[in-house]
Amino acid sequence: MALIIDWAIALALTCLIWGYTLLDYDEFVVLTVFVALQALLLAVFGASVGHRLLGLRLISLTGGRAGLWRPVVRSVLLGLAVPALVWDSDQRGFHDKIAGTVLIRR
Repeated sequence: MALIIDWAIALALTCLIWGYTLLDYDEFVVLTVFVALQALLLAVFGASVGHRLLGLRLISLTGGRAGLWRPVVRSVLLGLAVPALVWDSDQRGFHDKIAGTVLIRR
């Protein structure tokens, strides 16, 4: 659900900034805005807007803040979609596994 919320925000920002409409927009631009928002918000706040609304936050596997590079790697991999579609027995997507991060309830 957090993904849907964050995607809707990226779509709305794309429409506002580039003048697209909800029926006519460039999906690549929306994806780029989505990945950039994810990387920025996760690096600075440890959660995106969708994560905050659902009571989630991103941490490193060691339990501390995810830092800067982990959210960037995680966001780029999430933008590629393939790592997010495959998960392990702990229900962690490969984008989290590769970045060394985990989403937890606050």
